[in-house]
Amino acid sequence: MKDAVAIERPVVSAYTVPADAPEADGTFAWDTTTVVIVEITAGDATGTGWTYAPASVAALVDEQLTPAVLGRDALDIPAAHDAMTKAVRDTGRPGAAGRAISAVDIALWDLKARLLELPLVRLLGAARDEVPVYGSGGFTTYHDTHLAAQLNGWVHGQHIPRVKIKIGERWGRAAGRDVSRVRTARDVIGPQAELYVDASGGYTRKQAVRVGRVLAEHGVGWFEEPVSSDDLRGLALVRDALVCDVTAGEYGYDLPYFARMIPSVDCLQVDATRCGGLTEWLRAAALAQAHGLEVSAHCAPHAHAAVAACVPNLRHIEWFHDHVRIESMFFAGALDPTGGVVRPEGGVGHGLELRTAEVEEFRVV
Repeated sequence: MKDAVAIERPVVSAYTVPADAPEADGTFAWDTTTVVIVEITAGDATGTGWTYAPASVAALVDEQLTPAVLGRDALDIPAAHDAMTKAVRDTGRPGAAGRAISAVDIALWDLKARLLELPLVRLLGAARDEVPVYGSGGFTTYHDTHLAAQLNGWVHGQHIPRVKIKIGERWGRAAGRDVSRVRTARDVIGPQAELYVDASGGYTRKQAVRVGRVLAEHGVGWFEEPVSSDDLRGLALVRDALVCDVTAGEYGYDLPYFARMIPSVDCLQVDATRCGGLTEWLRAAALAQAHGLEVSAHCAPHAHAAVAACVPNLRHIEWFHDHVRIESMFFAGALDPTGGVVRPEGGVGHGLELRTAEVEEFRVV
């Protein structure tokens, strides 16, 4: 049996990376993305985790989470996770604290796998060898030529048979352009590829139903956040009125959130970089399975690849343009989605190594 090995003080850094083009969804626009990276050492191994969050999350890790995990046995992740959750009681678990816990938890799982000299997928226990992915981007700021080039790259270049674009532009005030862009997307990808849309909560309930019925004519099978994810009754009403799957859950920061969300969706989205890391992601997946639902991993594809391979009720992971670009820049060992799947068994831990020197120019903390 492996002897106890104590967690040393985490090293936390934050990097802000400019987008390769202006980006927006239905309700928000951005031109940079910040990633907070946590490195945790125990014995002769170091684990790496990350979250996409404001740089201030790095200070939260230092001030509130480090005292909770420092000196603990690196193999006892549930104990560390529980200690972190208790440490942020007064701060509040949702939001920044949830993202901070997530980054530390992902690092701890990577660390444990490296201490045991195992691929993370083997430590967790695989349910499948391949993890389906879908290409995700199609920002509302893209003109039709840019949109077509991105979709072509996924479907005809990398042979990813499922893609998603953003709609709900300007809080639902450009529904005509939304439908036009969906028509363009279908023309580009052809009749066989799966087409998904994400309204980012931009529509009202009745508007979402009206738009959703038009989208069905173009074979849209996945309608993400047609209304606000806080409007659980609205999600259920839209779900019951449409033939496509209605999905949400990316803003879940704890298990009670997912318990409330499950009755309103056809597929539950869970984000390990927000919900509390791999520990809570697995719990949410089990909760969904108990109610007959599949789960889909939201964004941060390399943070999810191993854990997604370890649940029987997985639908897919999101191959999100922004995060794929950053993770490929920041880590050696990035996965190849050609053929529409990734295979997360490469090396020990999650198989990624931080390129510290190469990304130094983006460091803000």
